[in-house]
Amino acid sequence: MSEAYIVDAVRTPVGRRNGSLAAVHSADLGAHALGALMDRTAIDPAAVEDVVFGCLDQLGSQSGDIARTSWLAAGLPESVPGVTIDRQCGSSQQAVHFAAQAVMSGLSDLVVAGGVQNMSQIPLTAAALVGPQFGMPDPYSGSRGWRKRYGSQTVSQFHAAELMARHWDITREEMEEFALSSHRRAALAADSGWFEREIAPYDDGEASLAVDEGPRRDTSLESMARLKTLDPAGRITAATASQISDGAAALLIASERGVKEHGLTPRARIHRMTVLGDDPIMMLSAPIPATRKALKDAGLTEGDIDAVEINEAFASVVLAWQREIGIAPERVNPVGGAIALGHPLGATGARLMTTMLHHLERTGGRYGLQTMCEGGGQANVTIIERL
Repeated sequence: MSEAYIVDAVRTPVGRRNGSLAAVHSADLGAHALGALMDRTAIDPAAVEDVVFGCLDQLGSQSGDIARTSWLAAGLPESVPGVTIDRQCGSSQQAVHFAAQAVMSGLSDLVVAGGVQNMSQIPLTAAALVGPQFGMPDPYSGSRGWRKRYGSQTVSQFHAAELMARHWDITREEMEEFALSSHRRAALAADSGWFEREIAPYDDGEASLAVDEGPRRDTSLESMARLKTLDPAGRITAATASQISDGAAALLIASERGVKEHGLTPRARIHRMTVLGDDPIMMLSAPIPATRKALKDAGLTEGDIDAVEINEAFASVVLAWQREIGIAPERVNPVGGAIALGHPLGATGARLMTTMLHHLERTGGRYGLQTMCEGGGQANVTIIERL
């Protein structure tokens, strides 16, 4: 079986909700990442065999196969197809998996993977929110099979984050300390110029953004403590949850043959790919068993992993994962995570991969592990090896 290589990876800056990228059409956000990727790799874009993009809430500016629309909006060849996938928050990480599987199978040599999301324009769960006009109050209550298996239990990421905090007895104070660390790490990384190589600044003459808008330099434990919890009896606040964001990211995945034929220099090898399901009500716990399986299948231990990117959907997710897996905190989200940098849903998996690759190169690390919780109680894990 052929290897799958990451040739290059690039992302837009991540804009905060109603921030600098809010008015940018989703296709133009995706097009910016794709155009930057083609420029950086200097390949003939007509040689790309498919574009696989992640995106949630595929309506409005994100409907009509945003992978294909973004490619065409970038002025790239009409001969190249595109497909848009939804594995919830893990959509663009799954896009990387599908691209890697295509080249490892020998069916393709060059595939672009990535994702895009404009949450300022298309709100979180917008696709579900239009259901009532068709007589469907939510995605689950009309299903006899779902009701028989799970009853009328609440299916919500916010409820799941509270369940995680209670199950692992993670206090509000612990989560706030973690959130503060995320902002401080992200600010240090930005000030040190660590994100500059991975970001393609956005400027279309109307909207302009060169750096991530999310990190809050003035936040403090005192200001976090004054926030109300999302649930009056709960522990989760907005400060310990990921930020609503806008952005896009893209990677070029190549086979051994593709690397040779196009004279490319790969930056990393995709060492292992895993996806696993868990309790859909707890929902956010799947990264724990998925990470264990990925490490076992890869023949690696926690000590072999030089850097981890686990999506900070909520602080409780990362803290529970750390307790169970045991990787040292300094190796986990070393440049901050979604609490500080934002979580543009369908783009986040590709954004995390881009950041992890650049961090490994900057620090000389060998193995990086990426994972994230996903709707439906799922998790992707990707282990890459820097070359």
